[in-house]
Amino acid sequence: MKRLNHNHHLSLYFIVIIAIFSGIMAYVRLQNSSQLRHNFYRQWHKDYVVEVNQQESFIDTTPKTETRTALSEGQGYGMYIAVLSAKRKWSKKEYFDQLNNFYLKHRETINKDKTALMSWRAVENNGHWTINKNSATDGDLFIAQALLLASKQWHDDKYQKEAHAILQDILRYEYNPDTETLTVGDWADSKSKYYNLMRTSDVMPEFFDNFYQETGDKRWLVIKNTMLKRLNQLSHQNKTGLVPDFAWVSKNDAQPVKPKTISTENDGYYSANACRVPMMLAGCNDRSAQNTLKRMLKFFSKQNTITAGYTLKGKPLNKYQSASFSAPIFDAVSFNRNEGYDDLFISQQYIFARHLPRNNYYDAALTTMAALDADKL
Repeated sequence: MKRLNHNHHLSLYFIVIIAIFSGIMAYVRLQNSSQLRHNFYRQWHKDYVVEVNQQESFIDTTPKTETRTALSEGQGYGMYIAVLSAKRKWSKKEYFDQLNNFYLKHRETINKDKTALMSWRAVENNGHWTINKNSATDGDLFIAQALLLASKQWHDDKYQKEAHAILQDILRYEYNPDTETLTVGDWADSKSKYYNLMRTSDVMPEFFDNFYQETGDKRWLVIKNTMLKRLNQLSHQNKTGLVPDFAWVSKNDAQPVKPKTISTENDGYYSANACRVPMMLAGCNDRSAQNTLKRMLKFFSKQNTITAGYTLKGKPLNKYQSASFSAPIFDAVSFNRNEGYDDLFISQQYIFARHLPRNNYYDAALTTMAALDADKL
């Protein structure tokens, strides 16, 4: 009887020790995760946020070159990252205001009317700025979302008013009411042959929900449901579930574009634009969004190594890995744990095991957003 008691107490002792050890490891993991996120944000801010003066700053999308280039896409990412970081007290309102002021200074003028859309590119060379007119919808969407988050973060109505202004102009200049989808920019208007062109990474259902809740404009729900449906149709056209960078859309259908339709040979493949789709769908519980996302994750989970781009049938476009492809996948799996894709959660963590790239803005931006946005590392 004494021997049994001894064993019983010994077992309890080991259980307590294991529980304490597990608790310590969980705390260490949590602390390391937080520190890692903080380090990535600091590196991002140091390498890519450039001050023009005390009032303005921009995201340099071409670092380590003779010229500096600001893109509306990059400005949107920078503003979004600044707000997410501020929630963790790593960033300041001042940093967001500098980025916002640069956006406000570089808004589009269409037919002599000042809009709230941002000019898609501004290039600085020896102090002289060259502005490329026309807008890019993906940048405008991120700017709008960042402004709404900022209005809640700092309780500032100014940001809310600015958000409403850009949302109104997105619907005015970047929306096709015939297809009920967003266009790729204000230049793809009803007179353009690109009016029915859709960028798959512009399907941002969580943003659209937020825009509807903020404005009460039901067109955002129509856009969300229609674009998710077109994305899902594209996903079901191949066993891989992959979607192209760009697609032609009609009232009832969507089809991948041909090579060099708008940008590169890979326009109709899962490439540099579509790689963002898993991140855009990550936290959306809509049935269509989840179906598209899980079809893609199922394909990725079967790959020995996820490389930078694929044909829609699953043939790799390159032999190398890229954080701009891996970060969105990691982000998506973080929101969908214990559903058969946890191998991707482990394999794609390689992006956090190395320093943030200092000469690749796109990889750096998506990695930083994944680090800040994902549930856990």
